[in-house]
Amino acid sequence: MQDYPRIMTLAQWAGPARWQSELPHSRETHAFVWVTRGQGRCLLEGLRRGVGVHNALVIPAGTLFATDLGKQGFGLVCTIPPVASVPMPDTAQQLRVRDSQAQAELATILETMQREDNTARHFHDEAMSAYAVLLGVWLRRTMIDAPSPPRPPASERLVRAYAALIERDFASGRPMADYAAALGVTPTHLTRTCRTVAGMSAAQLLTQRIVHAARGFLVQSDHPFKLIAAMLGFRSAAYFSRFVLHHTGFTPTQLRRDAEASAPKTAVAPATRMPGVG
Repeated sequence: MQDYPRIMTLAQWAGPARWQSELPHSRETHAFVWVTRGQGRCLLEGLRRGVGVHNALVIPAGTLFATDLGKQGFGLVCTIPPVASVPMPDTAQQLRVRDSQAQAELATILETMQREDNTARHFHDEAMSAYAVLLGVWLRRTMIDAPSPPRPPASERLVRAYAALIERDFASGRPMADYAAALGVTPTHLTRTCRTVAGMSAAQLLTQRIVHAARGFLVQSDHPFKLIAAMLGFRSAAYFSRFVLHHTGFTPTQLRRDAEASAPKTAVAPATRMPGVG
C-alpha cells in the first residue's frame, strides 16, 4: 500500500493495457487527475462525462470509475493514500478550470512535485506530503470558487447509488436484479436509467466491474483459477472460465500467459481492489 503522495503521468497511472483504465474499477488511493492535452470521456460513480483540456478529476479511494482519454491524452496524476493528512472530497468531482491564474498555480504545484519525486533527497516523503497539502488547498479554493452545481436529478442519484453498491458487492455473485431490489426499483427501470446516465445497461456496468477484477487477478497474481472464481462469487472454476472467455475473447490461461510473456507482474501497478482481500 502506498504510504505517501506520489505523482506520475496519466499513462503511467492508467497502466499498460487499455482494460486497466477503460473498464469500471476502483483504486486504493485518492487520485487527482489534471488533463493538459487531448479529450475523451470518463465514468465517475456511474455517470458518463466528457473530459477535456484543463479538466481536473478528483477520484476518492474506493470510487467506481473508468477513463478513456485516447492516445493523444496527456496529464499528470497525484495519488494520495487515505491515511495522508490531505483533506479530500467524499465524492468524485470534475472541475473545468478556466481561470488562467488557477491553472498556473496548479501547474507550479504539480511541476514541483515532479521535481521532488525525481530526486532521492532526505525527507522525500515529508516533502511530497507537504506539496499534497498545498494541492488540497488549491482544490478546496477552486471548488469554493466554482458555481454551485444544481441538485442532481433522480436518475443520477439512482445510478450513483447503484455504482456504490456494485463497488461494495460485485464479488458476491449477486445478479443485477438483487441490486435493483435493494434500491427499491425494478430491473427494467434501473437498466433504462443506466443506459441514459452511464451509457450502458445496469447488467453491463456490473459485468464490466467483474471483468476488470478477474483480469486483474489473472495478470497480477499467481492465484489458482479456482480461488479467483471463489473470490469473485462464481459457482465453479469452469463457469468462471466461460465468463472470462465470453467477455474478453481469451481463456484465463491465455490472459495469464500473455501477461507473463509481456512483462513481469511487479511492473504492473495493481488496479483491482477486492473486499476482504489483502
